[in-house]
Order: sequence, then structure tokens, then C-alpha cells
Amino acid sequence: MNRVMGKILKKIAGTRFVRTAMEDQADLSAFRQRPTPRMMVGISAIGISYIIGWPAVGLLGMVSLHLREPLIVAIGGPVTYGLSHLVFIVGMYLAGAEYARVFFRWATRVAVEKLTGRGDAI
Repeated sequence: MNRVMGKILKKIAGTRFVRTAMEDQADLSAFRQRPTPRMMVGISAIGISYIIGWPAVGLLGMVSLHLREPLIVAIGGPVTYGLSHLVFIVGMYLAGAEYARVFFRWATRVAVEKLTGRGDAI
């Protein structure tokens, strides 16, 4: 099993994304900059999308049970969840991909260092 994991890890570590993250010592320094108003609106929209996602569908389910009207959750559930997804997409668009890329590069570097037991580039 360790041999198979070693091969998989070596293959992953050989990708350009991982190599550059390791070589550049990717960190979270970009998060020290003050976020723009557009980014704050985007992050807020992402947060709101989580609130109107499954919690709202669950609430519709409870209301549907209480009122004995299954169509409330059968129609309202997918519509609410679809709305939540659209709000999430708008939030991601407004927040931008820059910070997600910074975070994933850092997370990749840290994960590969922990899995290989090394703090240096592979």
C-alpha cells in the first residue's frame, strides 16, 4: 500500500502546479492586503449563498411537513437551491479567483511537504 501511495504522490508532485508551488514557497502573504469593496461584496454573497442553500431547503421541508403540502418542498427546494447556486457563482465572480489560487497553492505546498515529510522542494 505504501508503495502505491508513493507512486501516486510522486506523480502528483511532478505536476507543474505542485512544482511551482514548492519552488516559490507559496504562502498566504496576499491575504495581508486590504480587500476591495467588490471582493467584500463577493465574499458576502458567497456566505449568503450558504445560508439560502441547504438550511432554506430544510426549512421548506419542515414547513411542507407541518402544512402537509409536499409540493412546497418538491418545487421550492430545487428553486431555492438553484437560487443559492446562482448567488454563489455571482459571489465567486465578484470575489475573483486570485485569492482562491493563492490559498490552493499554499495548501498544496503544505500538503505535499507533510506527505513527503520534507520541507524542501521535491
